[in-house]
Amino acid sequence: MAAARDHAIRYGFIVLLFGLIAYFAVAADGFVSPQSAVFIFQSVAITGVLALGVTATLVVGGFDLSIGSVATSAMMAAAYVMVVLEQNAVVAVVACLAIGVIVGLINGWLIVYMRVPDLLATLGMMFLLVGLQRIPTEGRSIATGMTMPDGSVANGTFGAAFLALGRHRFDFFIPNLIPVSVVVLLVLAVMIWFFLEYTRFGRMMYAVGSNERAAELAGAPVKAYKIWAYVISGVFASIGGILLAARLGRGDIASGNNLLLDAVAAALIGYAVLGAAKPNAFGTAVGAVFVGVLLQGLTMMNAPYYTQDFIKGLVLVVALVFTFALSGRGKR
Repeated sequence: MAAARDHAIRYGFIVLLFGLIAYFAVAADGFVSPQSAVFIFQSVAITGVLALGVTATLVVGGFDLSIGSVATSAMMAAAYVMVVLEQNAVVAVVACLAIGVIVGLINGWLIVYMRVPDLLATLGMMFLLVGLQRIPTEGRSIATGMTMPDGSVANGTFGAAFLALGRHRFDFFIPNLIPVSVVVLLVLAVMIWFFLEYTRFGRMMYAVGSNERAAELAGAPVKAYKIWAYVISGVFASIGGILLAARLGRGDIASGNNLLLDAVAAALIGYAVLGAAKPNAFGTAVGAVFVGVLLQGLTMMNAPYYTQDFIKGLVLVVALVFTFALSGRGKR
């Protein structure tokens, strides 16, 4: 009985994922095709990048609620730099990454040195960024030809090299099949997985999250590790914002509304993958794919859009029950 339960905990979510794919393959025409698979990956690429950043903070026992607002702030900054300031793509990318680093450092400083609880610190940062990104344009989206609050006209355009980050596709057996954003997600997923699992820095981050006091007594620079985790989260969120801006070709003030919830769902679903019961990059990537498969299948079956969040929440609850309640690992 115990062996059966252990197998259910370890492989149950993978079985559920393949079962879901099999169901949609039968119930939704066209679900099993290269184009459908690529659309699933493209739809979760930005969410997956953000979720990998959240995973870094979960590893050290923290949590980052500001990732969605960092991504949208980076998107708006990229649009402002190129459309309003008329700078090139390199300047826009550097500005976006700088935003991620600065926000991560501030979050880490508030949590580590000011002793503000992580949820409150990052929630406050979320609201601050949501307001800040609206100030330069008085709450309007940024697009070529728009009239600025001072009466001037923004004549800059998105550079072709920048737009390629969100719109270019590589040939892979079929012409124009693999979007750049999917490649970015795969590269970042492999990098953060290797970093967390096979480097001393990554293992020490797990040690900090598992028992901060013990890690401190062992001589580990706990504060530095925690701050770096939030910097990683901020940078990954900025990369997501860059990809979003490149895909849209404008600074859309409302385009990132669901980024936070979907990224958090993917990161938490990752706890259930292969019975890990801990934050991990591989599980997060699988969780992002699961969310994409679920939403793509529901969309192709013409399920009402307002039921999708409910179903995502239900899946998340079931995954966490498998991970913690059934395994008895709810307490560290």
